[in-house]
Amino acid sequence: MASDLTQRDGVPVALHRVVTGHGQGGASRIAMQSTTPRTDVFKHIPGMVSRLVWATGPVATLPFDGVDPTPATTSFVPGPGETRFIVATFPPDAVFGAADFDAEAAARENLAVSPGLAERFEPDGMHATPTVDYAIVLDGEIWLELDDGASTLLRRHEVVIQNGTRHAWRNRSARPATLAFVLIGAQTGGASR
Repeated sequence: MASDLTQRDGVPVALHRVVTGHGQGGASRIAMQSTTPRTDVFKHIPGMVSRLVWATGPVATLPFDGVDPTPATTSFVPGPGETRFIVATFPPDAVFGAADFDAEAAARENLAVSPGLAERFEPDGMHATPTVDYAIVLDGEIWLELDDGASTLLRRHEVVIQNGTRHAWRNRSARPATLAFVLIGAQTGGASR
């Protein structure tokens, strides 16, 4: 787990996080300032970094109680009404095709780093979650792949609203891509259009 803002391949590892709250009389104040405590630099997927920035329960409550919810978060996939804020850095896809890449070790590490999410990954990286996700490309470029190989290139500052569909992220470039995700747990079973 990283504890500072060191960079790897030009990408900040841990992010500086500022959390607001209320002081006496309800005045706004900075309640917490730190690096993201759930920052994981993958050993078996060189260049992959996962950062759980924040999480909320099914009903967010105010004022903020001063307790960081991220250390106690047991699943990266939120239940209905819950949220997860994740910033992930994806290495180039060439990492997965390297002669020394150990897919089994990478899968085990992903299960430890991203509980609740890693279990949903198929061998080719495709996955689906019962969530509405807001994704923002912060740096680099990445391809969003959907069923039947349909894919769309996303560049810096472009956004995706992912509505529980099966998908994969493909970094076909030669440099890392960093995305911010807000996952919102959704009820499933509604009629599709």
